[in-house]
Amino acid sequence: MKLMVSLFRGVALLLLALAGAGCPQEGQNPFSDEEREPHFIEGGRHVREMDYQAAIESFEKALSVNRGSAAAHWELAVLFESKVPDAAAAIYHYERFLKLRPNSDKAESARQQILACKQDLARTVSLGPVTEKLQLELEKLIEENRRLNDDNRRLNQELREVLVGHPFPATNPAVRPVAPAAAKIGSGTPSLRTGVVAPLTGSAGPVARPPGTVEVLTPASTPMDPRRALPAAAPRVHVIQAHETLGSIARQYGFKLDLLYAANPGLNPRRLQPGQKLNLPP
Repeated sequence: MKLMVSLFRGVALLLLALAGAGCPQEGQNPFSDEEREPHFIEGGRHVREMDYQAAIESFEKALSVNRGSAAAHWELAVLFESKVPDAAAAIYHYERFLKLRPNSDKAESARQQILACKQDLARTVSLGPVTEKLQLELEKLIEENRRLNDDNRRLNQELREVLVGHPFPATNPAVRPVAPAAAKIGSGTPSLRTGVVAPLTGSAGPVARPPGTVEVLTPASTPMDPRRALPAAAPRVHVIQAHETLGSIARQYGFKLDLLYAANPGLNPRRLQPGQKLNLPP
C-alpha cells in the first residue's frame, strides 16, 4: 500500500514538472527562443542604430529561418507602421502575429494598430478613374469661371473708362457726332438744341432726330476743304505688342470693342500673345 502511494506521488510530481517545463512562468518572455535567433539579434542592433531598412532585411531573414517567428512579425509590423511607412505591409505582419499569438498581451495592441493602418491606407487610395476625371473637370470649370469673372471685371472697367473719360473718335471722316452749336437752321449743321440736327441742304423742312444721332455729311451738304487731307485708312491687320489689351487696341484705332470682336470670331482676350495678328474692322 505504501509502495502504491509513493508511486502515485512520483507520477504526480513528474506530471507537474513536465507541465512547468511546457508553460512559461509568469514574467517569462514567450519569444525568448525566437529572439535568440542570430538574424533577429542583428535586426535589433540595426534598430538601435536607426538603420531601419537593414533591420527589416534582418527580420525578414529571421522569418526565412523560422516562418512561425511571431516576434519577427511583430518587429516588422512596427517598422512598417512607424519607421518605413507601408500600411499594407504593417497590416500583414500584425495579422500574422495575431494568428501565431492570439492570446499574447500584445494582441489587443495589434488589433488597434491594424485598424489605424487600414484608416491610413484608405486615405491614400486615389479616386476611381471616372470620379477622378470628373473631379479634374470640375476643377477646370471652377478655374475657367474664375478667369472669366476676372476678364469680365477688367473689360467692364475698360468700357467705363472709355465711355466716361476717353470717348472713341469717329473712324469715318464723313460721320461726326451731333453737338450743340450756334448755327442757322437749314445750313446742314447742328442747331442750338442739343442732340437735334437741322436738315441737310435740299431737304423739305427741319427734321428732329433723337439725342446722340450722327449727321452724315455729303459733298452736297458740306463742301470738302481742299487744304485738309483725309486721314490715312486704318490698317486691316494689327500685330499685338507686349502689354496691349483689346481695349487699348480699340482706342488706338477708334473702334468699339464689339466691332473688334466681330472682326475676330472666337477671339479669347485671355490668350492674347505678342506677335498675334488681329483683323481690324473695315
